[in-house]
Amino acid sequence: MDLNPRVLIVDDEPWIARGLQTFLEDEGMRVKISASAEEAMIRARDGESFDVCIMDMRLPGMNGDQAIRVLHELQPALQFLIHTGSTDFMISDDLRAIGVGDGQLFRKPLLDMSRLSSTVASLSRLRQGESEDRGRD
Repeated sequence: MDLNPRVLIVDDEPWIARGLQTFLEDEGMRVKISASAEEAMIRARDGESFDVCIMDMRLPGMNGDQAIRVLHELQPALQFLIHTGSTDFMISDDLRAIGVGDGQLFRKPLLDMSRLSSTVASLSRLRQGESEDRGRD
């Protein structure tokens, strides 16, 4: 098992994405950035594998809600964390059905990066455990 979480950040605001990337890399994580949902889907379809996806909700083109559903279909073990500037965003029932809970919702501006980092690490362990279980079937 790889102990360094592989993280995909999907955010169209470069300074936010790079800030998250720098912090998470300092925590020992391997991080890639996609500026759109469509770019993230190309990565997933091309076989890039991630443990956790940090998804912005308001994106050009396909929004984050739709992107999570498609990425989940492409990589069912992928875990999601929502990072949004929307103060009224609520996790929909369909996202809850694929495992996205209130503890995975972070609002911008994010003042406590350590909580985000620990949530990513926890979700990564969960995802890696699910992958190992699938390999035993």
